[in-house]
Amino acid sequence: MAEIKFEEALKKLEKIVEELENGELSLDEALKKYQEGIELSRICASRLENAKKKIDVLVKNKKGEFELKPFDEAKITSEEEEDDSRTD
Repeated sequence: MAEIKFEEALKKLEKIVEELENGELSLDEALKKYQEGIELSRICASRLENAKKKIDVLVKNKKGEFELKPFDEAKITSEEEEDDSRTD
């Protein structure tokens, strides 16, 4: 599949789901749509994963200083700090 924007892939995927749920496609058409939907789903998931990797978050560490952390690590850090504040 040629380079496609996330939003366009998502719209096409939504349309395919609608067509499959409609139930008016022949088996062959449904299988083709299903395969296309799987490919679009993979494209969307890949784009989201790549975007997630690019996101950095500014977080306050335990010393009260701000530092830049990758998205996943920042989430873990903030959850740990919330847990720590509950036990105080």
